[in-house]
Amino acid sequence: MLRKILFPILLGIAGCGVLISLGTWQVQRLAWKEDIIGAINARLSAPPIPLPLSPTEDDDEYRRVTVSGTPLGQELHVLTSGTQAGTGYRVISRFATDDGPVILLDQGLITLDAKEAAPLTRPMQVTGTLLWPDDQTASTPSPDLGKNIWFARHVEAMADALDTVPVMVVATHTTPADPRITPLPINTADIKNDHLEYAITWFSLALVWAIMSLFLIFRMTRPKDV
Repeated sequence: MLRKILFPILLGIAGCGVLISLGTWQVQRLAWKEDIIGAINARLSAPPIPLPLSPTEDDDEYRRVTVSGTPLGQELHVLTSGTQAGTGYRVISRFATDDGPVILLDQGLITLDAKEAAPLTRPMQVTGTLLWPDDQTASTPSPDLGKNIWFARHVEAMADALDTVPVMVVATHTTPADPRITPLPINTADIKNDHLEYAITWFSLALVWAIMSLFLIFRMTRPKDV
């Protein structure tokens, strides 16, 4: 009898082991992701500091900063939808800081019909958030350079296009404000965290596998009707 049911026992144990290990891995990933989100939210809730001289993505992303300078009038427009301000173009400006480096400033959203409006080019104070956005995917179209329409923010490519250092500040507010633009401030970490759902899925599959294995063993050991 044991030889008869040995294979389904081993199959049941192996299957449950694999599924439980996958669920446990997702729980560990959940804790890791929550630590990252907690650290980001702590940065976002901290008082703003002057823009560091050489900020880096690893050390400074989501850090709240202040910077003074002047938008130089050269802009990249990123077609954007689904924001609290609606559909329009994100305005990525070439921004000369008073301390020297020329950076990218994500000023916010303009409406579709305001695309050709003249930009504000006067000294301003900016409070915002350092960000190295990762909007671009394999399916993102290349920018239409002739019409100045981009479809994703890519710091390196935009820095090359505007001849700036590869640093972007997303404006929370500016003084004075550009009347064309509605700021799109970063208030929380926009990071997907589905690890709890994945963990529940793997543990549920482990339970189903165990029940089906026990049912199979029961059927194999059940006395046959004469």
